[in-house]
Amino acid sequence: MGLFGFLKKEDGSAAGTVEFPLTLGSPAKGAFVPMAQIPDEVFSTGVLGVCCGVNPDEGKVFAPADGKVSQAADTGHAVGLEIAGLDLLLHVGVDTVEMAGDGFQIEVKAGQKVRKGDLLLTMDLRRIHDAGRPATVIMAVTNTDDFSAVESVASGAVQPGDDVLRVIKQ
Repeated sequence: MGLFGFLKKEDGSAAGTVEFPLTLGSPAKGAFVPMAQIPDEVFSTGVLGVCCGVNPDEGKVFAPADGKVSQAADTGHAVGLEIAGLDLLLHVGVDTVEMAGDGFQIEVKAGQKVRKGDLLLTMDLRRIHDAGRPATVIMAVTNTDDFSAVESVASGAVQPGDDVLRVIKQ
């Protein structure tokens, strides 16, 4: 169940209209990675939807827009968000689920409302590296087919919140 065009405050009143096209901010500080260059075939081929990544410079992942936490992985490596009818998966690294939570800390819980820039999870980049895994922070619009376009709008170095993906509604 998405938020369908608006967010609600705790009292149920509208917190502000979300307008499309919606631009999602970078979830991390680092180097932008286009979808085709993500080091995981499930993501790079779009199996889970249009996505992008960031090779992180620090071990923090932030909310790319205002929304609601739809899921938080017990292993700490992934968070799902609902943003105005958009289903977003933030996934840290490649095959990091096999690390069984070692080096990850979820900072939010399912059902929690978040604002753009809120800390979602932390990760120990050294542990990920020592486990032989890329630490790429992947951001995928898992319901891409519900929109007329999802496109990258970034390149090079990005800061948390910098525009990285634009979502255009049908």
